[in-house]
This record gives sequence, C-alpha cells and structure tokens, in this order.
Amino acid sequence: MSRLFAAITLGFALLWGGIAVAQSLSGLARVDTEASGLRQSRQTVTLTLALSQPVPYRVYTLDTPQRLVLDFREVDWSGVTEKAFGEAAAMRELRFGGFRPGWSRMVAELAAPYALDSAQMTRNADTGQAELVVRLKKSTPEAFAAQSGPPKGDLWPEPLAPAPPKANDRVLVVLDPGHGGIDPGASRDGQTEKDLMLTFAREIAEELGRLGAVDVLLTRTDDSFVSLERRVAMAHQAGADLFISLHADALAEGRAHGATVHTLADDATDEATALLAERHDRADLLSGTDLSGQDDIVADVLLDLARQETEPRTERLARAIIGGLESKGAPLNRRPYRAAAFSVLKAADIPSVLLEIGFLSSDRDFTNIINATWRRSMAEGLRDGIQAWIIADEAVRGVVRQ
Repeated sequence: MSRLFAAITLGFALLWGGIAVAQSLSGLARVDTEASGLRQSRQTVTLTLALSQPVPYRVYTLDTPQRLVLDFREVDWSGVTEKAFGEAAAMRELRFGGFRPGWSRMVAELAAPYALDSAQMTRNADTGQAELVVRLKKSTPEAFAAQSGPPKGDLWPEPLAPAPPKANDRVLVVLDPGHGGIDPGASRDGQTEKDLMLTFAREIAEELGRLGAVDVLLTRTDDSFVSLERRVAMAHQAGADLFISLHADALAEGRAHGATVHTLADDATDEATALLAERHDRADLLSGTDLSGQDDIVADVLLDLARQETEPRTERLARAIIGGLESKGAPLNRRPYRAAAFSVLKAADIPSVLLEIGFLSSDRDFTNIINATWRRSMAEGLRDGIQAWIIADEAVRGVVRQ
C-alpha cells in the first residue's frame, strides 16, 4: 500500500512529461461538470473529474479529520459548485479553489475511513481532454491513519521572503484579509467574504498610507489560500507593530449584526463568538492543512510571558478601533468588544484583533458591506482608530520605559 501511495502522489510528473512533448497547453484546465461526478457502492467511493486538458496532480489523504486531498497545476473552477459533482454519503464539505500561486486544490471531508485505493489520469488522444478517476475503499480508522499523511518532498515549501529592514520610527500595520483561495468564507448573492475582505483591506491600506509614519503589509494580495499559522508567521517575520484580521462572516444561528472587534482569550465571552472561532479554525483545517507532528503552538503562545505586556495594549487597540468606527456612524453590535481563542490572534508579542465589519447573514450589514462608499467611510474610521492607538500607545510605553 505504501508503494501505491508513493506512485499516486509522485507519478503525475511522469504523466506530465509524456504529454508535454505531444501537446502545447494554453490557459487553465477547465472542469467538465457533465462528465464529472461521485459514485458510491457498499465498499467503495469513486470520484471522476473530467478536465479540458491533462495537468500535473497528486492525491493523498489526511487524518483528524479524515480528508481526501487532490492538488492540481492548475484548474479553473469558475462556475463549478459543490452540487455539480452529485452526492455521496461518504463525502461531505467538498471544497475547491486556488491554494498556491499556480496550484489548485480539492478537499473532501470523509464521513468514514475510506482509504485511497487508486488514482489515475487518462488522456483522450482525439480531443486532448483528460479524466482523473480516484477510487477509495472502505477501511478501518487504524489503517486509514497509517496510510495517510502529506507527500514527501512538498512541491511548495513556504520559506518567508526576507523582510526589508524596519525603521524604528515607523509603525508597521499588518492587514489580514480573511479566507482566500480554496476557502471562500461566507457567501451571499454571488458575493464572497474572501473577495470583499481583500477589497476592504486594500481600501484600508490606502487610508493608512495617508498617515506619515505608517507602513502596511497584507497577508495576501490576491485570491490565494494562506494558512492561519502562516499569517501569524508573516506578521512576526516582518516585525509588525499591530495585526488586524478582517472578516464578514455569516451566522445561521441567531441574528448577529453590526461590527464587532475580537481579541484573544482562552474562553469565549459568549457562545456566538466561540462558534465563530471554531468556524475559522475548521475552515483552515478542511482546506487541507496537515497538523500531524507539529508543536503545540497554542500552548506555547498562551504561556508566553510577552502577553503580560501585550494584553492591555491589545485591549486599547480594540477599543480605539471601536471608537474610530463609531465616529463614522458604523452600526455596531450591541456588544462590540468580544474575545475567543482565534488562532490567527495568537501572536503573543503583537497586539492583534479580529474585526468583523458586519455579517453577510444580516440584510442591513450585507447591503452596507457591498457598498464601496460605506466601506470607504469604515476604512477612514479604522484609520482614525489606529492613529489614536498609536499616539496613546507611544505615550503609555514611554511612561513604562521611564
């Protein structure tokens, strides 16, 4: 089985090499939903993906939760919905989209342990089209876990690019547009959270650029997936002075509306905030992130003594942002300041907050968020709040140093 797994995860290079001589490819491979689909029997599940042309690929499984992962270079998923593949009881939470520049990913959470049995891409010599058939076979939890794991020799190592030297007299603000790529976040009426928050981040960056001594870094500048851990690492590597994660979620439970600012806490201030934190972390996990063999980052950060200084600075940042938004007439939640264990806020030495500018599940908030004029006003409020925090933080820290 290990030999089979190695062949499935690495054999795409041989396929691509043979095709490259015979065919000059242009553009991205497109999905033929009519010829694609899911099929399930008592012991097996088969996923068929029809493409306009062959592409390099790899297939593997990950455990906890049990997931099937398919990586491609590169597929155009435009217009493809989860329902286009049909349904199979063994598969749920099917996701697909961009994952790295030049690479796409499909992830299916498995309802039971179905181990990878075979994966093969074939090319039609007459049409040039390709068909990838992935077959899973019912297994045991133990056998599934033993076979699962990320491929060796990862195609996309993630070294952080060296950051330019940061001037001591300048403030670096890291803006983190939530979601991206394979993880669209919330969606409504053709609008997605990932696109709206990237646009909002650019608008905020433009406003912050009007402040003389402030630099801005975005954790993503296009529709790419960035793991929660990498977002925090980018802020650390760049020497960020503050970190703001931007979201506009949707909550089917309850009637959440209005802007909220969240900080890190071991225990959530309320059930809705706990649900938000769980949804954000789960979205990252279901996008194919492998957590096996990693250090317990959460425990290490929570024990870091740096939080003794960072916590009051973070609280002041949250309240300054709320004040800035309120000054621009932002509709605030009845409890605009909340806290929970958001993984993206776990940089112990960087004041970090998560801003839900509103909820796409709220009619009022949705109308506001898709309005460029409204977002511009909110960007101005955020700019004013950040500026107020910078002034107050420097004054307080100056007293502490003395």
